[in-house]
This record gives sequence, structure tokens and C-alpha cells, in this order.
Amino acid sequence: MSTDELLALADRVVVQAKPGEQVEAFVSRDIETEVRVYEGEVEHFVSAQSEGIGIRIIRDGCTGFAYAGTLDPSAIADVLAEARDNVEFGTRDEWAGLAEPDGVDVVAQELWNETLASFPTDRKIEFAKELERMTLAVDSRVRVDESSYADVAVESAVATNTGIRRSGRENGCYVSVGTLATEGDEIQSGFGFSVGRSPEEFDIAKAAREASDRATRLLGATQPASRRVTVVLDPYVTAMFLGVISSTLNGEAVAKGRSLFKDRLGDQVANPLVTLVDDPTNPLAYTATDLDGEGLAARRNSLIDAGVLQAFVHNSYSARRAGARSTGNAVRGGFKGTPGVGCLALQLQPGTRDQATLIADIDDGVLVQSVQGLHSGVNSISGDFSVGASGFLINNGTVGAPIREFTIASTLQRMLLDVAEIGNDVDWLPMSAAGVTIAIRDVTLSGA
Repeated sequence: MSTDELLALADRVVVQAKPGEQVEAFVSRDIETEVRVYEGEVEHFVSAQSEGIGIRIIRDGCTGFAYAGTLDPSAIADVLAEARDNVEFGTRDEWAGLAEPDGVDVVAQELWNETLASFPTDRKIEFAKELERMTLAVDSRVRVDESSYADVAVESAVATNTGIRRSGRENGCYVSVGTLATEGDEIQSGFGFSVGRSPEEFDIAKAAREASDRATRLLGATQPASRRVTVVLDPYVTAMFLGVISSTLNGEAVAKGRSLFKDRLGDQVANPLVTLVDDPTNPLAYTATDLDGEGLAARRNSLIDAGVLQAFVHNSYSARRAGARSTGNAVRGGFKGTPGVGCLALQLQPGTRDQATLIADIDDGVLVQSVQGLHSGVNSISGDFSVGASGFLINNGTVGAPIREFTIASTLQRMLLDVAEIGNDVDWLPMSAAGVTIAIRDVTLSGA
């Protein structure tokens, strides 16, 4: 079934809308492959296909929703009837309503790679095996915990009787490897990965090298002395940090008073070095897309410009509640749920210097390679920030001894204002934020 056929199926649902009803049909089909290799043998292999439809009906401010994991016509009829029945149990919400066309054009992107779509399964398995072999060859102290290949292909369509009628398809893949380095009684872990629209874009050698380096570099780590220092976040850590920041820029969270940036539009909330955009139209982003979860065109949104808070991200519901317009940021996990709100592809505007050059100007600091408890240790309402970390001391511009078992603490508000520099080493990761090195002044390090 092509995307045109998926869209035609959605059309057949929405034309059955009764007077006073808003009806949305979201139809999707996806195929996922996951391979996990251990000691040269396939330990886990899954190739699964799923398809289904979710129907949402809104009448007099009340919402009913139902779904089915099949596209059988009789099942779809049952789903429509169930969604209609569920309206009766809904709580009235004055802002409830479906998205409507907003005149924003879809940015044409190459989101579907035919090479990946037809890539042989045995070669997918071989990529995972090759990554394991190359990782083991880097350093004799390293063993591989697991080596994996994963891909996903999604085709979807959404139609509403409010005028939305869109469909699309996209696919992508990545390989990853987890490592353990041992020396005496000590064990340290590491990881590496490579992403692409097709396996031909993988850099297996780089993934293997990084996985080995991340583990071996921490061997012999000690607990540092407590003090206030400049911290340098490695690109992967920055991407996780931006994921936390994204929750504070969520229009629904703002409307509910659950964001530290509530009532701060137009304020200077970060160092002028900080320009943060959500840009799913950048094809380099792993989460690039042309449509949001309601069928509106995905678009580039400037959230923080030169340190000034410019916008929050919205779907049609949160925008209506805030008296704003949708920013094309509806997110949905598939046909089984209704749309939420979220950033799609966060990116910091990079600086001009690489990590080594940036570190060369720091007399006393810490290069943070990994963090633990990022979500439990951060409060997006108060901004309190306290997470466990491991990494390396920075002494007189040089990366020094490995350290572990310490926490870094501040507030999100202060950290954004205390950004000292942003690197030029943008790393496109298998997540909804790109990584880049960031130096942040005056962070509390709690250790020995």
C-alpha cells in the first residue's frame, strides 16, 4: 500500500463526519529492523512490521479517540464508532480542536533512501559484525558488550475534515557499539555509533575508535576535589542537555506553568553566543522530517536568538490555548496516540573553534564525557541542575587525568547565561538534538 493509498483510506474516514464533528484519521505503516551481535554471532534479530489507524473526533469541546492495529475495513468502521462513543465520556475543553491549514509550504527533503529500503538483511548483520571486529582491534584492553544495527522506515498519512490532507515517508539507520575496558580490577564503559540515511553513509572506523577511546580514557579515574570550575560538555552530553532545555520551551508545559521560562518571552535568558533553533528541515538532522504529527509542514523555528527568548514550540492545541499559532511541532508516537508537543530537531548555532582549541584557553576546568541522572537531577520548573558525571581534568589548557564520581551543579538559568563558548564540532546523533562542545563558567563541582 503506497502513501497515496494510505491517504485515500484516511479520506474515506473523514468524509463520514457528522454535523458538528471534527474528524481526524491518522494512518501509518512502519518496518523496523534490529540486529544485536555478540562474539561474532547474532544474539538478537527482529524485523517487524506494524500498521494501523487512529481516529480522533471532537464535538462541542469533547474529544474521543480510538485506534486499531490493522487496516481492515471492518476494523476501521469499528474504530470510528468507538471514537464517536468515546466523545460522550470526554471532558469539555474550550481549546480542543483539530489543526487547520496554515499556508506554510512543506520544505522538500530527501527523507526516503531507496538504497536502505532494499538493503539485504545479511549485509545489515555484517555491519554489526564488522563494527564489533573493528572495535576489538583498537585496544586489547577493550571487549565489546554488544554491537548493533537498527533501521526504521515509516509511511504515514493524515486527513481531517478541517482541511488537512498530507502524507509522507522517511527512513534512516544507525549502528552502535557498547564497550568495556578493563585494567586490573577496574572496569570502564564506553560507546560509539554512526548514523545515516543508508548504511553506505556509516563511518564504522570512527564509531569503533570512539567506543574504545571513551572506555579506555577513563581507566585510572579518581574523584576530584570540590570547587567551582569551567565545565566543557562533550557533544553527546550537550545533546542530552539540549533535550532537557527543550522541555522548558514546550508550549504546553508553559501553559500549565511547568516551565522556568513562563512569562519570559523577549527576555535575555542566555549569553548572546547562544542561538538555538528547532530545524527539522535540516537534512543533516537524524530526526529531519517534512510534516509534524498533525500534518502541518515542519519548519525552522528560532527559539533563542543571540540569547533572547523568541518563541515556544506549539501544536494546534497548545497554540490555541496560548493565543498563538502552531509552530508545526505536534509529535505523536504513531497511530496509537494523539498528538503532543515537542522539539523535533534542536541545533545550537556553532562557534568557530574546535574542542581542543577551545580547551586551550581554560586554566582550570573539567571536560564532561558522560552524565548520569540527567532527567531525575534537573527540575524544569525551578531550573535546579545537579547530575553525576565523569570526564577529565583540564589544567592550563590541556586535558589531563580522568575523573569520576562527582556531580556538577548549577541552575539551567545560570548555565545558559554562563556559556563561555560554543565549538564548531557539530555532531549529528541518533536523537532529536545535535551535539556540539559547550564551555560553561562557574559550575559547582562536588567531589572529594
